Amino acid sequence: MASRIFALIPAAGAGQRFGGELPKQYAQVHCRPLLWFAVRALTAEPRIETVFVVLAPGDAEFRRHDWSEFGERLAPLFCGGATRAESVRNGLIAASNVVDLDDWVLVHDAARPCVTPAEIARLVESLANDAVGGLLAVPVADTLKRADAEGRVLATEPREGLWRAQTPQMFRLGTLSRALDAAREVTDEAAAVEALGLRPKLVRGSAANIKVTYPEDVVAAAALLARGDG
Repeated sequence: MASRIFALIPAAGAGQRFGGELPKQYAQVHCRPLLWFAVRALTAEPRIETVFVVLAPGDAEFRRHDWSEFGERLAPLFCGGATRAESVRNGLIAASNVVDLDDWVLVHDAARPCVTPAEIARLVESLANDAVGGLLAVPVADTLKRADAEGRVLATEPREGLWRAQTPQMFRLGTLSRALDAAREVTDEAAAVEALGLRPKLVRGSAANIKVTYPEDVVAAAALLARGDG
């Protein structure tokens, strides 16, 4: 039996750096929460059977928005943890009654609303027969400076071979569960898989796949979405 494909969005965070009354996944862009755009992009990929959204247990905001167009392909899970890794791990456990160990799971940031269906399709196609899995990423283009404790340049770092990790990140449920059980403090799934001694594949993404971290990033995301880059 061929491996199936699912997606998971950890959306239980409080967004402390973002500020505001609501977590950033509910920040409004074109009269929709950021989370809606992430769900839309993933459900546009027909090979993804279900998109699981991992929410905080006490999240009341989710139900205030209209998700009806996604039907049964969207499955909220109110089992989020204190960290991203914990939320992903909890979500994988909750979904394990539906998802098999050999099935693929694409983990995507709720605060990356501009990822395109074409990028998701490229990731799926690039990794369908891969032994490990991988992630969207873009090569580093900027000159990198290492600072000292006083905020002065200590060194200029070579950027050759360096990539900026993005999401979605795509791994089999069994691999990802094992990785997160062993490495619970990582900031992305690829780092946990790397800690197992495996080498995830880098799949070229787009600079437009930005992550909303601060309020001003919402303006940039809105502009990208308006021109069709998300």
